[in-house]
Amino acid sequence: MRKLLIIAFCITWRVVCVVSDNPAMYSALPNPWMDDYTGVSDMHNYLKWGPYNVHDPSCKLFDDTYYMYSTDAIFRERRRVIQNDRLPFGNIQVRTSKDLVNWEFKGWAFDSIPQEAREWVLEHSGGRGATNIWAPYIFEYKGIYRLYYSVSAFGLQTSYIGLAESDSPLGPWTLKGCVVKTKKGDKMNAIDPSIVTDASTGKQWMHYGSYFGGLYCVQLNPETGLTLREGDQGHLTARRYEGRKNNNEAPEIIYNPKLKKYFLFVSYDPLMTTYNVRVGRSDSPEGPFTDYFGNDFREETDNLPLLTYPYRFENHPGWAGTGHCAVFSDATGDFYMAHQARLSPDNHMMVLHVRKIFWTEDGWPVVSPERYAGVSDVLFTKEDVAGVWEWINLSESMDTRDLEAGQVLWGENQLRKNERCESVRLNLHADQTFTTPHQSGRWWYIAENLIQLVDFENRAMRLHVHAGQDWENERFTWLATGLDSQGRSVWAKKIE
Repeated sequence: MRKLLIIAFCITWRVVCVVSDNPAMYSALPNPWMDDYTGVSDMHNYLKWGPYNVHDPSCKLFDDTYYMYSTDAIFRERRRVIQNDRLPFGNIQVRTSKDLVNWEFKGWAFDSIPQEAREWVLEHSGGRGATNIWAPYIFEYKGIYRLYYSVSAFGLQTSYIGLAESDSPLGPWTLKGCVVKTKKGDKMNAIDPSIVTDASTGKQWMHYGSYFGGLYCVQLNPETGLTLREGDQGHLTARRYEGRKNNNEAPEIIYNPKLKKYFLFVSYDPLMTTYNVRVGRSDSPEGPFTDYFGNDFREETDNLPLLTYPYRFENHPGWAGTGHCAVFSDATGDFYMAHQARLSPDNHMMVLHVRKIFWTEDGWPVVSPERYAGVSDVLFTKEDVAGVWEWINLSESMDTRDLEAGQVLWGENQLRKNERCESVRLNLHADQTFTTPHQSGRWWYIAENLIQLVDFENRAMRLHVHAGQDWENERFTWLATGLDSQGRSVWAKKIE
């Protein structure tokens, strides 16, 4: 007897349960929030910024609560209003959630930028920068919560990664000093920290860096949270093609205990436009890391798999800036990715995207094409396959822009033609053939939650199918994700 789907979908003020054995019959349900948050963007509305103004997130589950920390990037920031009305703004935004759907804005971790970090940046950048804190990272060790943070000057490698500690994820925080700092002439840039512990030895490693010279890894002293050897800046772990022009930043390092491998997620390209996520893996937390085709991450090449990219499904203006991810697990060991995404066409509003991660048969992560909305895992059968789907084959554009330190120039924040992946209609026919505007072939139901498509050029891909929220049409549906033969993500959703 077929297993029935029971979904509990939590919205801030009520719980809706839908019971059905056919996602096409689900009643329409509202999304937990609107994507355009202009109406709550005023500085006085900061307590309503649950999923809004999220940039460079770091997230972990402590006890039964998810804690998220992020850069203080604020849409339509009004510094004069903050000062005149004495609003309690600070540095490093903090949010909590019980379900990864509803987020409560808790305020800021620090009331000011740490003086030592500020002085370092201003002294070595001609008085520029040090106006904000970027890319925090949260880590727990023996009951002590460690909050790593970055202070820098835009477009310069004058940067400082510091550490603060607390016995609570909400602080108050005690400054513990500098982890790594850089200045002009160094090989790397000291921003964007991420920490991992060796599952065999207990050794700790911090991955960090951006644009200038690539990404680096340095060993930490687990007892102090600082580098094991004072002044050590670590070793190279990742570069990319034409690194003097193209951006590579935001390393996020995790260990998957089931696969017994370490995964290094990185972000390419300008943060306001074609920001996207790639991933490599290794048997060791400090590398070397290799990509989908066995290429060394330290070589000057562009690596695959490609996990996110600017995209648009029907009935929505689309998303840009889908990068700088946090990767974390829930209490059951399932992994999720959280990242910023910028609402098109202007790409100024920053909205949190949380996506569930699935793992291919050969051990690579892929992410859901839609944001997580609390939909339970369900049994997917052959009868559910046939129908009309929207399909996006993510593919990077050829970057012809003029960039500064890997970022777009002022005023060029909108996506250009062909810089966003658009959906097309995919028809999965009952006779097990499929057609799109560009290709055709056959499909097979392989096993529970797994289908395979093979086109007439014999290119095959397997897709993991799962239930989820259709955010563009505000209803439940089937979703699918996987990799094509070129290591690029394939996203689909059923739209009956």
